[in-house]
Amino acid sequence: MNKKIFLLLLIAPVISIAQLKTVSKKVKTKATAVKTKVATTVTTPTSTSNIANPLDIAAGLKEALNNGITKEVSKLTAMDGFYKNEAVKILMPEELQKVESTLRKFGMGNLADQGVLAMNRAAEDAVKEATPIFVSAVKNMTITDAKSILLGNENAATVYLQGSTNKELYAKFSPVVQQSIGKVGADTIWNTIITKYNQLPFVTKINPDITDYITNKAMDGVFKMIAVEEKNIRTDLKSRTSPLLQSVFGLLDKK
Repeated sequence: MNKKIFLLLLIAPVISIAQLKTVSKKVKTKATAVKTKVATTVTTPTSTSNIANPLDIAAGLKEALNNGITKEVSKLTAMDGFYKNEAVKILMPEELQKVESTLRKFGMGNLADQGVLAMNRAAEDAVKEATPIFVSAVKNMTITDAKSILLGNENAATVYLQGSTNKELYAKFSPVVQQSIGKVGADTIWNTIITKYNQLPFVTKINPDITDYITNKAMDGVFKMIAVEEKNIRTDLKSRTSPLLQSVFGLLDKK
């Protein structure tokens, strides 16, 4: 009995030392794993930090706007770009809607239709002058502009473009519209419409500024279509057709 007790006393310290070594190994392993995890977390850059470079944001927005201009303005300059696009089709001015209904009432509906077609043809011809002006405005966009645009409303870039180009566009468009009106025969058609209307009994004679009306409507149509393209790029992943667009507008997906 005494021998057994003696043996147990000899073995006990050995067992304790072995257990301590095992525990020590486990602690060291866990510590190493924690260090590795921390190191990985600290040294691996996040995707946001890679993308949020102000220069990248500005470049991405410029690319998006240039895409919208190229794509949408080219659609408007094509035959029926305005006339068969219900979103931008130029209708009779509000003050001339009475003219239209009166002409139709007296069997001159075809003349009214020709007037609407002529306005849209003039706009389609004039919009060809828009692209260089837009490209210049996009080129002059600052990094500060780009940041506020990116985080702005779904049409923030279009609104910026509109504010930057409106006066210059009007100044450029108006004489071109005037020329286009003659080029597509709209001046003859409209002179006929106004003359016929003013000859009708019991009507107030009119002499509207069709050039101003078409100019403003053509500009409205251009901005409306660019806004459509901007919204697509902001919300539709398929519209982000380059790595830069995917990176920059990907920031919006994380908002």
